[in-house]
Amino acid sequence: MQKKLVLICFFNFLIAALFGLALRYSFIGEIYINYRFLTHAHSHIAMLGWVYLMLFVLFTHYFVPKKKPIYNRLFWITQFAVIGMMLSFPFQGYAALSISFSTLHIFCSYYFVYLIWKHHKIESIAINYLMKVSLFFMLLSTIGVWCLGPAVSIVGQTSAFYQIAIQFFLHFQFNGWFLLAVIAIFFHLIKLKDSKQFRLFLKLIITSTLFTMALPINWYAPHISLLWINGLGVILQLMALVIFLKLIKPYQYFIIQHNSKLTVYVYKFALFCFILKIGIQLLSFIPEIYEAAYQHHHLVIGFIHLLMLGVITGFLFGFVLQSKLITINSELQFGIILFILGFILTECLLIIQGNMFYFNKSSIPYYYFLLFIFSVLLPLGILLITLNILKNK
Repeated sequence: MQKKLVLICFFNFLIAALFGLALRYSFIGEIYINYRFLTHAHSHIAMLGWVYLMLFVLFTHYFVPKKKPIYNRLFWITQFAVIGMMLSFPFQGYAALSISFSTLHIFCSYYFVYLIWKHHKIESIAINYLMKVSLFFMLLSTIGVWCLGPAVSIVGQTSAFYQIAIQFFLHFQFNGWFLLAVIAIFFHLIKLKDSKQFRLFLKLIITSTLFTMALPINWYAPHISLLWINGLGVILQLMALVIFLKLIKPYQYFIIQHNSKLTVYVYKFALFCFILKIGIQLLSFIPEIYEAAYQHHHLVIGFIHLLMLGVITGFLFGFVLQSKLITINSELQFGIILFILGFILTECLLIIQGNMFYFNKSSIPYYYFLLFIFSVLLPLGILLITLNILKNK
C-alpha cells in the first residue's frame, strides 16, 4: 500500500472534517461562506476524497496483484477532481466549475471499475462476488447524478424527482458501494471462504439494499406500498446481519491473534456501529419515527454520520492499522480515542436534540456551542493519525 496515496486520502478527510467544523461554527459565529455551498463541499470531499479514494487504494492493493502505472495516474487525476471540488464548491455551490470536477470524478470512477474488473485476481469466490457487487452499486448510484440535470430543467430543484435522484445516489453510495466494499476487504483480510451461508448473506444484503431505497422515495412520493417494501428490506437486512455475525464468529480468534489490541478495538467499534445502524433502521417500521427522521435534520445527520464515521470509517481505520504504514504508540492511540470520543459525543447531542424537537421540548442549553466543541475532537484525531503515518518510515 503506497504511503503517499494513503496520506492524500487522510489529507482529504482532514479538510472535510474542517469544513464540517466550520459548518458547526456557523451556528455560533460568522463564517463568511454560504452555508449550503460549504455543505456541498463537506459532503463531496468526505465521500469522494476520503472514502472513495481509500477504497481505490485498498482495492488496488489487495485485489490487483500486478500493479500497473495506469492506477497511479488514475488516482492523481481523481485527486485533481477532488481538489477542484474542494476549491469550487465552497464559493459557488453547484455551478459550471464544480459540476465539471464532479463529472470528471464520475468518469474516473467508471474507468476504475473497468480496470479492477479487468485486472483483479481474487482466490476466494466469495470475496470476488462481493467486490463485484460493491462496484455494481457504485455504477448504479451514478444514475441518480445523471438524472439531476433533466430534473432541474423539466420539473425544478424543489420537485420530488430531483430529491429522489439525490437520495438514489446517496443510498447506493453509502449502503451499496461503500458498505459492501469495506465488508469485502474485511472478509479478504480474515480469509473468509465461500459457503452456502455466505451466498445467502450476499443475496440478502443485495435485496435489502435495493428494497430499503423505498423509504427515501416515500419521503417525497408517499405510498403505502413503499413502506411495505422498505419493511421487507429492513427484515432482510436484519437477517443478513445475523448471518454476517455467524460468518465472522469462527474468525474472531484469528482477528485477535493477528492484530494489535487497538486494531481489534477499532473493528469492534465499527461492528457495533453496523449493528446499531441496522437497529435504527428497524425503527422505520414505526410511522411516527420515520416521519420524525425526515422532518428533523439533526436525526438525519446523526444517522449519516453513524454510517460514514462509525461503520465505514471505522473499518477503514482498522485496515490502515493492519498495514505497515502506521506505528502503534500513545500518540496514535490518543488520536483514535479523540476521533471516537468526538463521534460519540456529537452523535449523542444530535440524537438527543432531535428527540427534544420531536417531543416539543426546549433545546439543550448551549447546544450549538457544545456541538462545535465536541466536533473539534474529530479533526484533531484525524490530524494525529495522519502525522503518525507521515512519521512512520
